[in-house]
Amino acid sequence: MFNYTDDPTKRYHSWNYALREEFGGKIFKVPIDGGFDCPNRDGTVAKGGCTFCSVSGSGDHIIAPNAPFVEQFYKEVDFMHQKWPNVEQYIVYFQNFTNTHAPVEELRQKYEQEVNLPGVVGLSIGTRPDCLPDETIEYLGELNERLYLWVELGLQTTFEETSELINRAHSYEVYVDAVKRLRAKGIRVCTHLINGLPGETPEMMRENVRRVIQDSDIQGIKLHLMHLMCNTKMTRDYHEGKLKLMNRKEYIEVVVDQLEMIPQEIIIHRLTGDAPRDMLIGPMWSLKKWEVLNAIDNELKKRNSYQGKFNVRQESLVNENRPSLLA
Repeated sequence: MFNYTDDPTKRYHSWNYALREEFGGKIFKVPIDGGFDCPNRDGTVAKGGCTFCSVSGSGDHIIAPNAPFVEQFYKEVDFMHQKWPNVEQYIVYFQNFTNTHAPVEELRQKYEQEVNLPGVVGLSIGTRPDCLPDETIEYLGELNERLYLWVELGLQTTFEETSELINRAHSYEVYVDAVKRLRAKGIRVCTHLINGLPGETPEMMRENVRRVIQDSDIQGIKLHLMHLMCNTKMTRDYHEGKLKLMNRKEYIEVVVDQLEMIPQEIIIHRLTGDAPRDMLIGPMWSLKKWEVLNAIDNELKKRNSYQGKFNVRQESLVNENRPSLLA
């Protein structure tokens, strides 16, 4: 089992460290636009999409989103090789929108184009917990036996009132069930949470982590900062005073609190996010990503702390002083 002292550069179980341990060297995670939509955009469960989501569905950094899949792959790899010319292994990341929101035959046709490309050792599939019918999980189980597979579940919050406010259009209970069914096939699950959603306090942000760790058998977690982007419905909440952008100190303290709660075996895929400068309304301090990551490292050192110091998975799942998590 990973112990934070295994990595002399970090006090948490970083994605970079995990990949080096798995594959023996640096890996590129290659983002691909799979041409999918979302069920809360196309009317399947709702319309308009999540209020924080940009028109690209969180794929703003993909170089050639309209190109054929294989061409997208090579363009991304060529760009990354400008900085790291010797990397030869790749995880293809179906990133934006909901990448299981289609019949399994379409998923198979799209995924298999990438699986057999030279150097591809894994897939990472971004999706929603309400877009995983049994036949899709069966196919994902087949893929999991052939290569290194992650399913990345966009949850964002465990609070139903926040979920309704951001038009998420699925319940926390659906998420818990989806993880259970994926894990029955041995599939690795990475859960996405956003810090700084409208109305959520630091205590609620910590509670989001507590709940997903105690209620679901996940192997990875992504912590995002709430980026307010141009031309999103979230801007209305901001102008109406319903959204207060986090300052850097608040964010760093919350993230370190969350890391202290997360068991050391869980891989930290991300501790902040990226947003295009020309689309970002705020927080503008987030553009200096490495300064944020360094500040998180420094806060851990300042506290003499590390991931899992207060491991919440060791706590009882039933707390008489707290209402049912699925209520």
